[in-house]
Amino acid sequence: MARGKPGSKMQVLSHTNGLPLRVGLSAANSLGLKPIVAHFHIGYESHSVHSKPQGLHADNAYDVPDLRQWLHSHIGVRIARKGIDSSERLGRQRWVIERTISWLTGYRRLSPRYERHPRNYLAFLGLAAAICCDKRLGKLTM
Repeated sequence: MARGKPGSKMQVLSHTNGLPLRVGLSAANSLGLKPIVAHFHIGYESHSVHSKPQGLHADNAYDVPDLRQWLHSHIGVRIARKGIDSSERLGRQRWVIERTISWLTGYRRLSPRYERHPRNYLAFLGLAAAICCDKRLGKLTM
């Protein structure tokens, strides 16, 4: 049995400018990164260089050998190593995802989690991501 805290964890894949590209939900004691990366694609043509993400930055919670190996086969990855990499060095890229998660948890239905059913919470999470994208794209195009 996996040990850890009960509950759920928000999984967010974001663009370098902070747009939430894909959101998911996993158990708080599991790593839900594989499904998000495995089913992610951008609607470009398949022969395009930009048809898949070029790199992924993750914190040391994802420093698991099989996950690291699986990610290397799908995408360029930079995962903090436990006990080696400091948070100051990774902070240059990590603030983007922290800001995105802050945008998402700014919606009252998402933090704290009021929804009992995961599908309802995931629906509100997707709606919040769409609103964040709309607001952010509005600012970028002005």
